[in-house]
Amino acid sequence: MWAYIPGMTMSCAKLTQNLSKNRYRDISPYDATRVILKGTDDYINANYINMEIPASSLINRYIACQGPLPNTCPDFWQMTWEQGSSLVVMLTTQVERGRVKCHQYWPNPSGSATYAGFQVSCQTEEGNSAFLVRDMTLTQIEVSRITDLHYLAWPDHGVPDDSTDFLDFVTLVRSKRAGKDEPVVVHCSAGIGRTGVLITMETAMCLMECGQPVYPLEIVRTMRDQRAMMIQTPVSPAHLPVFLPVITAALMCKKHLYIIFLCYFEHV
Repeated sequence: MWAYIPGMTMSCAKLTQNLSKNRYRDISPYDATRVILKGTDDYINANYINMEIPASSLINRYIACQGPLPNTCPDFWQMTWEQGSSLVVMLTTQVERGRVKCHQYWPNPSGSATYAGFQVSCQTEEGNSAFLVRDMTLTQIEVSRITDLHYLAWPDHGVPDDSTDFLDFVTLVRSKRAGKDEPVVVHCSAGIGRTGVLITMETAMCLMECGQPVYPLEIVRTMRDQRAMMIQTPVSPAHLPVFLPVITAALMCKKHLYIIFLCYFEHV
């Protein structure tokens, strides 16, 4: 399977003025699907990803992006504001194994911070050892309410500590996005590994609820058509079939019957 789609360019990411906005030199957004900010300085390392669910009218819309850098936090909040996104999903801790994976782009609870004209306030932060839920506001003249869902128990290039916790988290993401058409902003550190797994898992849940077979490899192909290198390591795709029986069991408890074709990843 292609990590990059032949013929898809990434020219904007390579421009001199944009190099400092990329967390990793080898992770760049496709030009065709990149999120374009308003104004002359329009670059952010982020792509639109749309996942259509056959046999339904549902299209889950995402923005897959890298974890913000200190100098890209204003861009991150500008993107969130301009796209009308009210849900942000974070799948990394700030520091892992002594390496910074993501800058803290939000204020501490009950605090506020300003990012180039955007004021962000954190009203509450609640959760457990697996994930946190932050209720925030994003203000630029008008006020927008933001929910930040932060999964904590997932090491980079590894698997979540507890598959049940992660399933609960994906279910929470789905409940928070219900009835909304705007894209959900999803990021880990690079915006391709853990981000891709979450999108895959939510897509699988939607397919099963619609009585459709699940082909994880096809889901990954669809994501890679829109952002390069989605689910780039052998560890991430390898654990997807482990989660699917957990999802199936949860759905079976609701007396739904699904036929599932599991695809084992060998060469992603």
